[in-house]
Amino acid sequence: MENDLGNYRKSYEKGALLLKDVPENPMELFQKWFYEVDTHFPIDETNAMTLSTMGLDGFPKGRVVLLKKFTYEGFIFYTNYLSEKGNAIDANPNVCLSFFWHGAERQIIIKGKAEKISKNLSDGYFESRPRGSQLGAIVSNQSQPIHSRAELEDKLKQLEHDFEGKDIPRPDFWGGYIVKPVEIEFWQGRANRLHDRIHYKLDSSFNWNKNRLSP
Repeated sequence: MENDLGNYRKSYEKGALLLKDVPENPMELFQKWFYEVDTHFPIDETNAMTLSTMGLDGFPKGRVVLLKKFTYEGFIFYTNYLSEKGNAIDANPNVCLSFFWHGAERQIIIKGKAEKISKNLSDGYFESRPRGSQLGAIVSNQSQPIHSRAELEDKLKQLEHDFEGKDIPRPDFWGGYIVKPVEIEFWQGRANRLHDRIHYKLDSSFNWNKNRLSP
């Protein structure tokens, strides 16, 4: 089991991020970075992000979810509202999102407040999902113990039979959240660990203030 990780090193030299070059609104920079990464540094899922919440047990927990839409207002993802993450958000809507795009040597960390989106928006996205994903959302009592894989598959087969030739309605316990940011940090890897960090913070007048952070 012994493995010396102290010698794992990489020199980051693919880009720079200067305060004079960034826009006043961080969502514009997010959009620019997202599409640059998606175009020039293809990876499996550019929209994969880590969602961190404060659990009901007092421990923070991060897990990877998929960003499905972003606007000037915030970042939207979908999940089971009764899941561990859903219960955590209900108790404390302050969350953190993070993206790490190793190909571009970039990271974005977002602090914000999560809230449910409107039912009609959740309905619209649910209708756009593949039929198997729709059924999967109904089958899974997410985060709850289950006796076996077979139990899950048997339930799926029954639902496939029940909904054969029918539209599948969105269950009330499944839908979207939007994370409305209050702070966003952009990190660009640089040589000698002297990374570029530009930090935006929303003030009480809903204006974004930005500054450079020491690496």
